[in-house]
Amino acid sequence: MRSNIVGAVVLIVIGSVFLLDNLGLADISLGHLIRTWWPAILIVVGISLLFRRNHQRPET
Repeated sequence: MRSNIVGAVVLIVIGSVFLLDNLGLADISLGHLIRTWWPAILIVVGISLLFRRNHQRPET
């Protein structure tokens, strides 16, 4: 359930960024953001996978 919420929030944020850029309300360069923040993106994805893997283990 939590991963569904996180995924939905990520999509909403990305969509909002693109909408603001298309409307001319924000001058956002997605390429620049990715070049700047790619290490943080990798860390977040890794942490997400780590927690997902821990929650899927059967209890013994």
